[in-house]
Amino acid sequence: MAQNKDQASSDVIPGEWHIRYNYSVGKVAGQFFAALKERRIMATHCSYSGLSYLPPRAYCERSFKPCDGWIEAGHEGIIEAATIVTAAFENLPPPPYCIAYARLDGVSTALVNFLKGLDLRDPQAAARKILPGTRVRVEFIPEPQGRITDFHYVLA
Repeated sequence: MAQNKDQASSDVIPGEWHIRYNYSVGKVAGQFFAALKERRIMATHCSYSGLSYLPPRAYCERSFKPCDGWIEAGHEGIIEAATIVTAAFENLPPPPYCIAYARLDGVSTALVNFLKGLDLRDPQAAARKILPGTRVRVEFIPEPQGRITDFHYVLA
């Protein structure tokens, strides 16, 4: 029995890739990760546009000039966007968990990280607590290693 063209194109072939790698962070991200070991969150700054960037960027997206300075971000900020994840993903915590884009005080852009300490048994009630504009603060792990997982957000 012949398959029509639509049936053949809708076939799915499952597969997996497991890849080990070393990631060269480069000069800008390297300074960011080094500062995390000291419980400091550093952002790049463009003196021409006045914008400061987290995650740090080498070039300003407004002026197209190199970012020419560093500033230390505050350890509090506001949620720009957040979501509660209810599906399982490989190498991430078991659901449910919350992730948030937070714009830390003194910085122009938002940085994503986990938001912890929120009761997620009722996702709809939890979602009402993580609306844009909600204040959060940074909490560091006891011994930072220079990774983005050295800190997370909690409600302020």
